[in-house]
Formats: sequence, C-alpha cells, structure tokens
Amino acid sequence: MNKKFRTIIFSIVVVGIAAFTGFNYVMYGGARNLSAEETAFAVTSKNISNEFASNIDASNKKYLEKAIAIKGTITKITGNEVIIDNSIICNLKDFDSTIQKDQIITLKGRVVGYDDLMGELKLDQCFKAS
Repeated sequence: MNKKFRTIIFSIVVVGIAAFTGFNYVMYGGARNLSAEETAFAVTSKNISNEFASNIDASNKKYLEKAIAIKGTITKITGNEVIIDNSIICNLKDFDSTIQKDQIITLKGRVVGYDDLMGELKLDQCFKAS
C-alpha cells in the first residue's frame, strides 16, 4: 500500500508540473517584444490592403506573424484599438494619448490575420514607430 501511495502522489506531481508548464506556454509563450525586433516590412496601408485583396494566400505567407511598420491616416480610435484608412485594425500594446484621429502615422505591429469578408487586416502589439 505504501508503494502504491507514493506512485499515486508522484503521478499527481508530474501531471501538475506538466499542466503548469503547458498553461504558461499557452498563455505567455507567444508574447514577443516587437520594439526590439527588426521590422520585416515597411508599407503603406493602401499597398498592403491591395496586396491582401488581390492574393490572400501569398500575402499571408509574406506578412503573417511578422513585425511590420504601416503608414496611413488614423480614421478611428476606440480605446486601445486604432483603425488606419478604414481597413487596418491595430490593437495597441499600451494606450498612447499622442495618437489622434486624422493623424498620419506609422505604427509597428504583428500581422495576425486578414478578414477577407470585411476587407480588414488585423495587427496586435502595435505601438507608434519612431
């Protein structure tokens, strides 16, 4: 009975450690420091929107999960979400009070996807590029 009890306790500890490690990997494993990363592409909002509209698969291969800088005019600001030229949605990493509507700006962020139904490109971890 003593050996069986130790085996059960050992199994519970191993499963607990595996669950904790898996949780941390899923929750924090994808976080990147984009401010320290090199920008893969610097584009205008119109050019990248046209690229995605004309060939989604090729554009996904080129831009998806990459740090890019996008230049355009801010058309809407809602909390931590900035919309550039009505087609690019940037979720800001931190709120930036210097960003104003109708301002021409360059934002750096990670491309997370393109919604072909709405014609919107989505970025996360965005911040104002220098």
